[in-house]
Amino acid sequence: MAKQTGGEIDTAPIIDQGSRPGVITRLIIFIVVLTGSAFVFAIFQDRLGQSFLLGVLGILAMIGVGYLFASAIGFIQIAPRSTGDELSKAYVDSMSEGLLVTDVKGRILYANRAYADLTGATSAADVKTVESLLSDNAEAAPTIEHLVAALRDGRPADGEFRLSRPIRAGAEPGARWYRVWARVFKVPGHRKPLSAWQLVDISDERAEQERFFLDLQKAIDHLDHAPAGFFATDAEGRLTYLNATLAEWLGIELASFVPGGLSLADIVAGDGMALINAVKAEHGTARNAVIDLDLSTAQGEALPVRFMHRVTASRDGAAGPTRTIVLNRTLGEDASADLRASEVRFTRFFNSTPMAIASVDAEGRILRTNAPFLSLFSTAVDRDALDRRIRLDTVIHQRDRESFAIALEKAKQRQADISPIDTVLPDNEERHMRFYVNAVADQAGGEGAEEAAIVYAVETTEQKALEAQMAQSQKMQAVGQLAGGIAHDFNNVLTAIIMASDLLLTNHRPSDPSFPDIMNIKQNANRAASLVRQLLAFSRRQTLRPEVLNLIDVLADLRMLLSRLVGNDIKLSVEHGRDLWPVKADIGQFEQVIVNLAVNARDAMPEGGKLTVRTRNIPADECAAFGYRELAAADYVAIEVSDTGTGIAPEVLKKIFEPFFTTKEVGKGTGLGLSMVYGIVKQTGGFIYCDSEEGKGTTFRIFLPRHVPAAKEIEATAEAATSAAAKQKEKHRDLSGTARVLLVEDEDAVRMGSVRALASRGYEVHEASSGTEAMEIFERLEGKVDIVVSDVVMPEMDGPTLLGELRKVQPDIKFIFVSGYAEDAFAKNLPSDAQFGFLPKPFSLKQLATVVKEMLESDR
Repeated sequence: MAKQTGGEIDTAPIIDQGSRPGVITRLIIFIVVLTGSAFVFAIFQDRLGQSFLLGVLGILAMIGVGYLFASAIGFIQIAPRSTGDELSKAYVDSMSEGLLVTDVKGRILYANRAYADLTGATSAADVKTVESLLSDNAEAAPTIEHLVAALRDGRPADGEFRLSRPIRAGAEPGARWYRVWARVFKVPGHRKPLSAWQLVDISDERAEQERFFLDLQKAIDHLDHAPAGFFATDAEGRLTYLNATLAEWLGIELASFVPGGLSLADIVAGDGMALINAVKAEHGTARNAVIDLDLSTAQGEALPVRFMHRVTASRDGAAGPTRTIVLNRTLGEDASADLRASEVRFTRFFNSTPMAIASVDAEGRILRTNAPFLSLFSTAVDRDALDRRIRLDTVIHQRDRESFAIALEKAKQRQADISPIDTVLPDNEERHMRFYVNAVADQAGGEGAEEAAIVYAVETTEQKALEAQMAQSQKMQAVGQLAGGIAHDFNNVLTAIIMASDLLLTNHRPSDPSFPDIMNIKQNANRAASLVRQLLAFSRRQTLRPEVLNLIDVLADLRMLLSRLVGNDIKLSVEHGRDLWPVKADIGQFEQVIVNLAVNARDAMPEGGKLTVRTRNIPADECAAFGYRELAAADYVAIEVSDTGTGIAPEVLKKIFEPFFTTKEVGKGTGLGLSMVYGIVKQTGGFIYCDSEEGKGTTFRIFLPRHVPAAKEIEATAEAATSAAAKQKEKHRDLSGTARVLLVEDEDAVRMGSVRALASRGYEVHEASSGTEAMEIFERLEGKVDIVVSDVVMPEMDGPTLLGELRKVQPDIKFIFVSGYAEDAFAKNLPSDAQFGFLPKPFSLKQLATVVKEMLESDR
């Protein structure tokens, strides 16, 4: 123990090998010897010779050397010596923690009095190192071994251990806790580093910690079993704490609750999060709010509660953690139970209705809102805005605020006019709203006396979009019907022209002066037929011959044509996705679609640019990511045609698929190109969309359904390939015949041309101008007709009806339909077992003769 002297505690170290007193003693003896030798030399100098001066100088030299040596070690000082070393030593000697310093061999160089008291040493001989004291103690050995290994590597280390009894013998019995530090340091004058050990008894500190943890556990236990719920969230709204009471109400197993595993939105029902999110604190402050809402239990039931909600915000305004007390509004039995139940029902109805509701005063300022209102207008209305009592017309577009003011004035006068106000948000005109302003039923006294009107709001963005889509669809359908009707009549005219041209060409040789004029007539008739096909494509009534396509092969064959179309100033790039699915489409029509889009892209890049045609698979779960309203979820193959051109203005983008709409100069465009593309894609069962930004380019996206062939279809494809090969061999076969043909056509010019064409091939032709007349001829011939060639659209009796009547008499009769519309336009109205051929208008003499010949030779 430290020795007390004169009222002060003796803090002298029990061991201190740093001051080294033997050095001074030896130095004094050395100086005395030198000085004595000098005197002896001086006394006996006349015996030693005549060199007295040398003797004096020798004495002075020896004394000087001794003085210099004493000054060097600080024994003799000219100026006062620095007290830094004494201060440091005094501080270390007075430390309450035990300190021990050893050299590399484990020899003790220093041990302060606190270390001796802690280890029970009464003299220097009793002092032991920490390692020798505790390395054999099973409780402390692992920690000591860790520290020794760290010192060996030159690293500092520390640790704590518990001993069943104190290190110092005679101390109060009982377990004690110790903390030990160890590190290596260097001292000037020592070649090798020294080790410092610090040992302290922390039993009192541990006891205080245990008392603190016990108190904390009691506080947590009180909080867990409090009659009110409590939860805490982090800045992201994740639940970091949930007391047992609230967990029991919600049916959450507290043992399995993981902090951060649930978010507040997971337990709040309906639009309650809108009420919570509306509470915001100012920068660097906290804010309290009382909120009535429903929580959702684990069983999906709604629990009416009241939040005592506290939110915080950092200095930069970022949302901070929250703390919330939760009161269960279903608990308690007292006289006001019925009133409380009514209040719960009203709160639930008020916040759960899908319609946004707000009450306003006579000036139109918002007094109260429900959760859907805060959710709908979250960018403009929150708790701060409600506290400031903002005007409701701030969420109404400027142009419609006058209408709202008129409606509010009528409500204040208790008028029943609730005409809706259709408007858009001031900061987002894409979002449409409809407001209803109602008068308050009873304003006499009470809390509601300040309310002048109740305002209901509902978002109509989806409804407006559907209305616009329906209007556009109806307009396109009407134009399509008009285009289809024109095309049908025009096809008859073109058929007559083409057939007349063919008849003239059979009687004129190429050397005939009239031959070029006749060829010119036929060529222009074919050009007109191409325009008619575009009209029919838009009206989706053109004839398609769909087949299973591999788009990689189709675009590879088309690439050379596209390169010539776009020119040298435009870089063409074709990129394919991996393992493209097959699609089913008319290859000719599909190529026309790609060519048309490429030509439009070329015209949009007059100074050059880049045209990219890209294909890839779109699984059903990726469809929603595109945001296209009409795109149904299914597997598609997407074809993207992108350019870096001038782009399309928004007002033009809405009309690009309409027929006859064009932005090109007069004579440079018919306005049928994109409408034809639209019609072909739609008739194929796909979708087409256009995304464009002025100055940045345009992208057309085509979605064609993935084709999954059935077994029967695979067999039919093989048979078709065999049949096509056989037809190729018979390319120059004889088209003449002697069969009896019943030709039914209401257009005189077409009928006359067809009769002459077939008669010239040797057929016996009987003509009729309607279905009724055809039946009469059929009966007159007693059914002895080999084949019937009939128009589809005719007065009195159309072609499909004629086929039905003839099948009653002769079920296996051979029949060919002639029409300017697609085969699907009428085939769906025929019996499933009906067998017939098809010839699209306009047609040539050779096409007519070929179809008749093939039908006669078929087995059906």
